[in-house]
Amino acid sequence: MQKSLDQKLAAIHADPSGARDFIIADAKDADMAFGIGAPGQSPEMHAGEVRFRTLAEYREQMRQIVRQGHIDIMLMSASSNDVLTIQEGLFENSHVTPAARANDTTDIFVLRGNKYIQEPSRPFRTAAIDHIQCGHVDCEPGERGRGANLGLYSITFNNRLDQDLAALEEYRRFRLEAESKGFRHFLEVFDPNAPVGLDGAELPRFINDSIARTLAGVAQAGRPVFLKVVYHGPRAMEELVAYDPHLVVGILGGGAGTTYDAFKLIAEAQKYGARVALFGRKINQAENQLAFVEFLRLIVDRLISPEDAVRAYHGVLERLRIKPQRSLEDDLQLRTAVMSYGGGSTVTVPAGMPSGAQSATAASGEKKKGDCGCGCGGKKKAASEPAKCGCKEAAKPSPAIGEPDFAHMTPAEKLAYNQRERDRIFG
Repeated sequence: MQKSLDQKLAAIHADPSGARDFIIADAKDADMAFGIGAPGQSPEMHAGEVRFRTLAEYREQMRQIVRQGHIDIMLMSASSNDVLTIQEGLFENSHVTPAARANDTTDIFVLRGNKYIQEPSRPFRTAAIDHIQCGHVDCEPGERGRGANLGLYSITFNNRLDQDLAALEEYRRFRLEAESKGFRHFLEVFDPNAPVGLDGAELPRFINDSIARTLAGVAQAGRPVFLKVVYHGPRAMEELVAYDPHLVVGILGGGAGTTYDAFKLIAEAQKYGARVALFGRKINQAENQLAFVEFLRLIVDRLISPEDAVRAYHGVLERLRIKPQRSLEDDLQLRTAVMSYGGGSTVTVPAGMPSGAQSATAASGEKKKGDCGCGCGGKKKAASEPAKCGCKEAAKPSPAIGEPDFAHMTPAEKLAYNQRERDRIFG
């Protein structure tokens, strides 16, 4: 079966400015970073108890999301890829592309009690390309299609010459091996974890320049199929997209945050030129991952606004009798601070503003019996099918919400914010 990733990349390259295709990846490779806690906390845990899902439960969630079909890429660890792709053949009759994390730099060693992430990132690779492609060393040419043929390669620039040169050299070695084995990759560029001489205003420019400089010496055969970067706001995204329209830019999700954080982030990034979103914890920590992913797809397909999607998502949870982690009002708070050119402090969105898809009872937090939560009055046929909601108003965007002015933040305050975000994301 032809993969939707390849179809969408072809459409984007054929018409970089006009194509509306958007690629969604579920990043379930966290076992290469967090260890035991990667699958997330178990819904069956009790107050005061920390119990994590098992690896088997983590992989079962991957199977369900792949079979649902709303994503284009499932990113896994090499071990999960071995089980699901090579041994089970999960992707053989699916349009979803399997992918595996190809390296694990030290700034993702987020172990309980660790101090690794406080030190400048160092390059490291646990996974072997052969293991990803066929499950063992020295794949025969005909075996390389058994597993994943796409990998994530991560690099972190800290504005430290020796460390950054070492990272670039390792990336060069990886690219040459990948090209010789017909292995595609996408490039993840993290924000610095231990930077020198970078303030908040310089950071996005440093990242963009580092990407452009790194890839300038790479011929087409060795280039990444797309990028995965932190979304630093409209200006930084537009600059990177405009520099090379054939450099497909994607965003990473970072910490879980509120539902509105995720929905607004993907909509804003798409608005300013991103063509890919790779969400890990934002999906994995959702109350219902299948419904959450479906709303992500509806948002990038421009069928519903982020604000209305949050309300409708809560309606789905209610129908499924799943207790939300936050009230609707709290879940409509925007805590991601990269939605304006200025960057900076936390943005709070009023949760009580009614939109075209919100009835008076929904605005007050009350819903009629059978109401799906999007204001359609119960016309929705199934909780897992928000796209079939009978309310045409649900697809209309909410009234524009003014963005605060962050111009008064000093560079030191912006840098401090970035450091806090890094600590929040990586624990």
